Parts: sequence; structure tokens; C-alpha cells
Amino acid sequence: MSYDYSGKIISLEKALSLVKDGDHIVTGMAAAEAHDFFMDIHKIIDRGVKNVTVTNCLPMAEGKYLTDPDYIGKINVNSWFYTPQLRRNHAIDAVSYVPNHLHNAGLKRREHIKTNIFICNASLPDKHGYMSISLSATYERGIRENADMVILEINPHVPRAFGDVEVHINDVDYLIETNYPLPEVPDPEPTELDYKVGKLVADEIRDGDCLQLGIGGMPNAIAKALYDKKDLGVHTEMLTSEMSKLFRAGVITGKLKHIQPGKMACTFVFGTRQMYDFVDDNPGVIVLNGEYMNDPYVIGLNDNQVSINSSVEVDVTGQCASESIGAKQISGTGGQMDTAIGAQNSKGGRSYICLYSTATIKDKDGQPKKVSKIVPTLNQGAIVSLPRMDVDRVVTEYGIAELRGTNVRERVRRLVAIAHPDFREDIMRQSMDLGIIGRKSY
Repeated sequence: MSYDYSGKIISLEKALSLVKDGDHIVTGMAAAEAHDFFMDIHKIIDRGVKNVTVTNCLPMAEGKYLTDPDYIGKINVNSWFYTPQLRRNHAIDAVSYVPNHLHNAGLKRREHIKTNIFICNASLPDKHGYMSISLSATYERGIRENADMVILEINPHVPRAFGDVEVHINDVDYLIETNYPLPEVPDPEPTELDYKVGKLVADEIRDGDCLQLGIGGMPNAIAKALYDKKDLGVHTEMLTSEMSKLFRAGVITGKLKHIQPGKMACTFVFGTRQMYDFVDDNPGVIVLNGEYMNDPYVIGLNDNQVSINSSVEVDVTGQCASESIGAKQISGTGGQMDTAIGAQNSKGGRSYICLYSTATIKDKDGQPKKVSKIVPTLNQGAIVSLPRMDVDRVVTEYGIAELRGTNVRERVRRLVAIAHPDFREDIMRQSMDLGIIGRKSY
């Protein structure tokens, strides 16, 4: 297959000049974002371009359109998952959240609004003209195939991966040559509480289980407790650095998986430079379309699928508020419901929601105050990321509450039992006062 490399190359300035009034631009998720383009996208405002919409997910580039008061709010920013800079701009109505489940985020978005420009980063073309949008296939493929224009920032630091991420140069309109380091997420060192929760979950992981893990101290603590396991598999939305270490240690083999056996299957890659190097040219890693990978039906095709997620707070009936503090959006639904339901569709599968029993906030006088994260009712306006009928197991440092198939009375008792001891009596009393359970229950 012939292809013209030099004819596709344009400058960053030329790429920005292609943006016109009313355009909708979508970029890749997290580390797949087109960094240089979004560091300079404010320049379209300088030349008078108006009514441009950007849709992103976990964006890493803190360009002036997000940070400079002269530009904030002049581009209509929408996001499937918030980062700190998006939270700040949400407060001044410069960013708006797009409610979604990860597996159909891209599908529903493209049914709602046409993508004029799709832009993300990719590996350098190989000798056959193929590049790899290796760092995310969460929604990128469907958006790319339906966009009016496709631009890729090709970068020698982007690894070459396999799966639904390969794209030929003939299917791309323009290429921008770049050389920026990829954004990294350092491996957070687990706290004492992380290790307590992590051990409770890790003790329930069996040889041959198939894992979905997220990022953070608690998931890292769980992963660090798995080195005595055998033949674990991976079917996850996010491939993490700790997973790559378990693979190198021979703990993860994937040989018992029913779909993609022997492969660490994910929808996006985000972590350290060492992990990006691990992914590079590694046939043991496969990055697949999120519309497939995160479909709860597909997740359930592997036996013994284990989903591990976190939450901000959980009420006594099992409702999980995982993306907001009260009505304030802080992150996103992501794949929590996808993976929780998918794991329970799996023969032998289990789903865990992990959280500390307490959090420290400031009271009205600005003084630190400890509050329970197991609550009679969620904070006013809190978003229910995972409804109670889809919650399987809830874990704090005080134990595991198994909720599958239980009635409300049983749920209250089990969740109160894993709340911090300082709050248990009050939670039970409030549950009765509110009529969640009858007084005879106490």
C-alpha cells in the first residue's frame, strides 16, 4: 500500500488555522490528548474564531484556554471526566460535564453533535504507514471514523500498541510532528488505611481471577498484595503501572480468560514512563474499543471477573456517590457501572466498592472535622454513580459488607458494621428516624 508521508505533514499553526466558526473538536483521553494543539488553541480566539466546542476526557494540557482569564470561557469546553482545572472552570460556568457510561460515551456524543475535527497523539508511522493511537481506544475510534477531519500529533514518545488503535496514514488528513514527553501519573504510595482495605480485598482474590483495577493508593495496595497469586487475568478500562509489574513477575498470565486469553486487555493506558515502555511493541497488551471492552455483557464473558472501584460516600441502602461532593461535580462516572454490572454478569464474578470509613472536612468555622463516609442519606444533590441494586460488596478498613440479594434492613446493619465505630450508633438512629428501617430493627 502506497502512502504520502510528507504530503500529510503540516505545522501546528496550519492545524490551528483549519479551525473555523462553530467547529466541534474532540481529542483523545488523558495521555492521548493532542498536547501541543491544546496548549495553543487559545490562538484561534486571537484571530476571531467563535462558537468552538471542545469535548475531552481527563485532559492533561493546561493551555491558556483553561488557565488564562483572558481566554477562559471563550471556547465551549465539555468533558466526560473532570480534572482539577476543569473543576475550577466548572465553578465559573466555563466547563460543563457530559453524563455518561464509559462504554457508550463516544456513541451518544456523536449521535448528539457532529465532530468536525478529531485530534489526538499517535506513534510514528511504521514502514507500512501504520500508526498507533495507543494510549486510548475508549471512544477515539468511533469519533475518528465519523469526523470530518482527522489530525494526529505523531510523537516518538508514544508507544506502539496493538488492537483497535492502529490507523493507516491514508485514513488521516494531516500529521503534526511533535516531541513532547507524555504526561505521567506517578505510582502513589499506599497509606496505612490503603493497605488495610487492600488486604481485605486481596484476600478474596483467587488464582485465575480476571481483574479490573483503577488508579490510586488503594488499588495499588490491592495490587501489591497479589504477588502470591497465580494466573490472574486483566480485562480493565485502565492499564496501570502496578499491573505491568504483576505481569513481569509472572502473576498475570491471562491463560484462563475466555476472551483475549493471554492478553492484558484495556481501553486506555495511563501511568509512568516505565509502563509506556512496557506497552511499546508488546503483544501481551491489547488496547480495544471502549464500546466493546466496557460493555457489561462483554465484561461478563470472562469467568471470575473482579471489579474494584472507589466511592466518595455510600448510603445505608448501598447507593454510591462516586463523582460528586453533594451537587459539585469532581470527576466522572467513568466505567464504574459498566464494570460493576459486568463483573456480576460473570460466572464467579464479584464487584467491590472501596472507601475509607471517614473523611476530614472543614466545619463552618474552618476547623477540621471528621465525618462518616457511610451515611444515612447521601449529601444533598449528590450524584448516584452506582445505584443500590447494582452494588455487590462495599469495603472499608473495618470489613466487607456483602449486599448482593439483601433487603434494606440487612443492608443497613451490614453497612453500619463497617462504618467507623464513632458513627455507628448515630447512623443507625438516623436511619430509623428517616424511616429507612423500622425502630424494631434496632
